[in-house]
Amino acid sequence: MVSIEEARTRAAEAGLDLVEVSPTSNPPVCRIMDYGKFLYQQKRKAKESQKKQHIVTLKEIRLRPKTDDHDRQIKLSQALKFFEKGHKVQFTLQFRGREMTHVEQGYQMMDEIVKNLQEVAKIERPAQMLGRRMTMVMVPAKSDGNG
Repeated sequence: MVSIEEARTRAAEAGLDLVEVSPTSNPPVCRIMDYGKFLYQQKRKAKESQKKQHIVTLKEIRLRPKTDDHDRQIKLSQALKFFEKGHKVQFTLQFRGREMTHVEQGYQMMDEIVKNLQEVAKIERPAQMLGRRMTMVMVPAKSDGNG
């Protein structure tokens, strides 16, 4: 254990800073180091760990009950691209007017979407009605660990 004055003089002789590492311990722990260099390395570590993270975003694909098969295939190919990038996809089916009397067609359409995408994605939240909208959320299926 070294007194504070002696620690300060040692740090001054070395041309470094006296940094309090653990102020809550008894006695407080200090360290002689280049504080500017330490902060720089901390920022670099934080930046490096940020690069390795992948932020999952929720993408939305909107459909209507009358959406044609070809148009639906285009939307599904777009969803495939989202899944490859690791994003979640929310499918929203918007009902208007008298379409509300045929909600079962919406559930059938959602089932077809699930069947078409079952190799690359799995259901996170199944299809459910909220007012005039039917929503379903799918997430990418876990790959062999490269993503």
